[in-house]
Amino acid sequence: MNNQKLKWIYLIILSLVWGSSFILMKKALVGLTPIQVGALRMLITAIFLLLIGFKSLKRIQKRHWKYVAYTAALGTFFPAFLFAFAISNIDSSISAILNSLTPFNTFIFGALVFGFSFKRKQFYGILIGLVGTLILILKGAALNPNQNYWYALLILIASIGYAFNVNMIKRYLHDLDALAITTGNFLLLIIPVLLVLIFSGFFTTFEVTPETTSALGYITVLAVVGTGIAKVMFNKMVHMSSPVFAASVTYLIPIVAVMWGIIDGERLSMVQLLAGGIILFGVWLVNKAK
Repeated sequence: MNNQKLKWIYLIILSLVWGSSFILMKKALVGLTPIQVGALRMLITAIFLLLIGFKSLKRIQKRHWKYVAYTAALGTFFPAFLFAFAISNIDSSISAILNSLTPFNTFIFGALVFGFSFKRKQFYGILIGLVGTLILILKGAALNPNQNYWYALLILIASIGYAFNVNMIKRYLHDLDALAITTGNFLLLIIPVLLVLIFSGFFTTFEVTPETTSALGYITVLAVVGTGIAKVMFNKMVHMSSPVFAASVTYLIPIVAVMWGIIDGERLSMVQLLAGGIILFGVWLVNKAK
């Protein structure tokens, strides 16, 4: 299968997986704190990736490690905690919608900082996608007036981290395969994550209850599938496409996340469905320009 078709398959799979990650975090937060959710997610992912990808680490050369560390911090470590805190205060579907700012930030920072060129149609597509995102945000705020939308700033910060992550992979790690990058990311995160868990008191205060047991199950699924496997697929997609195409997965994630939100009792209006269609059109326009 050629890369043109394969990248679209990756886009769809990642949309489904990452779109489901928000409801998994929401469920895990019933029995765990945001700090624990973020840290355990990364620790379990690190163990999984080292089991399947340890041999790939030898492909990482000395010149790569600096950028592997940067992408680990900006693309995984800080966003994991930022999203956990955000979802503990606003709906999971709204968090996914706000995550759609990632392609916009990828476009801006890719052009200003990394010197990547983009076509005019791609810019128009991003603007259309952002219009759809804005409609979703405004309608979501109207349906949930009691939620603290200051926590939305945490998702904005995380999306900037994602933008730098995808541009760094494309610019500085293009000659390194996806499994090596992802395994290297999480190898570097093991010690910081363990320190976070230790200083948060997790190992001394954690109690086994039905809520915490279920939470650990949700985190394990999120870590192995939603972070470990999905990260490898995402890095492969970055290599075979453009940074903007790769970041466009965040346009589709809200649709999946909102559907999960409906199942979990969150509200969705016809206006939000229309906004989802606008977002899909934006994705198509972004990727129509080759």
